[in-house]
Amino acid sequence: MYRDSKNSDLGNLTANTIRMLAVDAIQRANSGHPGVVMGMADCAYVLWTRFLKFNPEDPQWHNRDRFVLSAGHGSMLLYALLHLSEYDVSIDDIKQFRQWKSRTPGHPEYGCVPGVETTTGPLGQGFANGVGMALAAKIIGSKFNTEDFNIIDHYIYGIVSDGDLMEGISAEAASIAGHLGLGNIIYIYDDNSVTIEGSTSITFSENVKDRFDSYGWHTVRIDGHCHEEIESAISQAIEERQRPTLILARTHLGFGSPNKQDDPSCHGAPLGEEEVALTKKNIGWPLDREFFVPNEVRRLFKERVSELKGVYKEWKERFDKWKKQNPDLFSVWQKMINKDIPERIDDLFLQSVKDQPAATRVTSGEILQKAAEVVPSLYGGSADLAPSNKSYIKNGGSICSNDFTGRNIHFGIREHGMAGVLNGMALYGGIIPYGATFLVFSDYMRPSIRLAAMMGLQVIYIFSHDSIFVGEDGPTHQPVEQITSLRVIPNLTLIRPADGVETAAAWSMALNNRKGPTALCLTRQKVMPLKRPEGFKIENVNRGGYIIKHEDGEPDLILIASGSEVSICIEAAEILNGSKMRVRVVSMPSLDIFKNESESYRKSVIPEDDIPVVIVEAGVLAGWEDIVRKPLLFIGLKDFGSSAPYNVLAEKFGFTGRAVAEMVSCWIKDTA
Repeated sequence: MYRDSKNSDLGNLTANTIRMLAVDAIQRANSGHPGVVMGMADCAYVLWTRFLKFNPEDPQWHNRDRFVLSAGHGSMLLYALLHLSEYDVSIDDIKQFRQWKSRTPGHPEYGCVPGVETTTGPLGQGFANGVGMALAAKIIGSKFNTEDFNIIDHYIYGIVSDGDLMEGISAEAASIAGHLGLGNIIYIYDDNSVTIEGSTSITFSENVKDRFDSYGWHTVRIDGHCHEEIESAISQAIEERQRPTLILARTHLGFGSPNKQDDPSCHGAPLGEEEVALTKKNIGWPLDREFFVPNEVRRLFKERVSELKGVYKEWKERFDKWKKQNPDLFSVWQKMINKDIPERIDDLFLQSVKDQPAATRVTSGEILQKAAEVVPSLYGGSADLAPSNKSYIKNGGSICSNDFTGRNIHFGIREHGMAGVLNGMALYGGIIPYGATFLVFSDYMRPSIRLAAMMGLQVIYIFSHDSIFVGEDGPTHQPVEQITSLRVIPNLTLIRPADGVETAAAWSMALNNRKGPTALCLTRQKVMPLKRPEGFKIENVNRGGYIIKHEDGEPDLILIASGSEVSICIEAAEILNGSKMRVRVVSMPSLDIFKNESESYRKSVIPEDDIPVVIVEAGVLAGWEDIVRKPLLFIGLKDFGSSAPYNVLAEKFGFTGRAVAEMVSCWIKDTA
């Protein structure tokens, strides 16, 4: 039998079990990435059997260690470990790897099976998520740990690849982690020097150790196949409490394969039946057994799980004692863990709405103060733009290096990293995170926003400076296509409020939306408080779209707008009313929500007949066809903005009441 002399027989047997479960599953699926699993099996074996703290009977245990497989293409590594560790992942699940309706998809997906802490695959995302989890753990721990008992004292472990470290998001997240001193992060870098195109030397010549040293990380180099070195490095990392740790593990891609070890061909394709047989022969594995788990390996994991159940029981007992001794603190704990939101919070927020012109970003900032008072789980910050997007919690204090008692996070000019960290915080639990920047820079955040939507995470994005009316900064800072592009992300709720009342409703909706992320798109410029019809209730806003200006009798025309353009439509309606035209104005703060309203409600707002409909939005217009019938006129933008004061831009681009009224009149005459 093939043995690595550096390790015990049981250690080699266990690592080979992990390898071959993956190899067999990938071969059966005829799809997958065996190389990383075979290369990292030794590190995974040591981590999961000697260090990782978990309970498969309570996968959401608050003080469990988190394991993030940032190298998500190696998903079979995680599935094999979960199966062996007695999670609800069966051999049949592993046999269904990458198949229709499988619980074991090609990359780990949050919510498919217990033990998968985050959806990974887009490289660098898991790295950033882990930083967010570590930050959340520090925040929760600083708030609830006492001299008698640490409720939270666990670690965030991860496996990261060359690809993870090449992606820009990992650089931003690593910089944040090093600056904050997140000593509860322990990442193992799979340093196998191979990517899809060949050796990493063709693209990646930096000194990774020096790079992470400069970030303020603790770094250790090891042989990633030597169990003693792996154990020693993790032990050192646990002792290092002030800095995150990167363990640089030199490994071999496809370890154990006679002909494909260190070859790019085994990165993203099955070994092939012939090479599978040769690999089994090479490591002394039964040639006639698929998905084979030796009894000794079953016993090892069973003993480890039994040991950890004792750790879990002791924690529960101490937690119960802490709860009785600290009833007030426990009350706050419950509110945070449950993410409690007071009933009728929108009424509280309305108290911040003034009956005078104000930018919705300013009103949002005032509402944020109210929200922070009554929602203890609300934490967040900005990408160095808090004074502009009004995202700072006053008297909340700042989170800074090794001090996690504040509520404001200074993400620095790192939008990409910020978005990934927010996802990790949301995944961790107990925190409703928000992140703020200018809307145009949401492009930097898009991959993480997409994953937040995919995972159904409650993350709030504060996007200020929401249109060309940013003004003098010019087209580089004037979002034109961003609102439309964000609206097409499934399960992302985008809300663009027209005034203070709608901003209050938007915040209420965001805090109560537990099914996915919410983007608040807010104005830089002042907007007028809108006059609403008799009988208006703030719940009308919660339906995504509602009639804000009624006509007398059946409408001859319907004007629909979002955000600051609603007031323009109301002004245009007044002008058109003077020409004996009955005009209805519809405010549409959230097209996403309105689309999901009942058909009867949608028809009551926008009747399905030949009434002309005009959409007015200061951006690229797309997606509105889903809710309106023709005849339809779009008044929007087909190009980028320009540098000028916002009122000049409004005039030049036709976003004034008079200009809209004139365009509508000409259009109706032309289509008559």
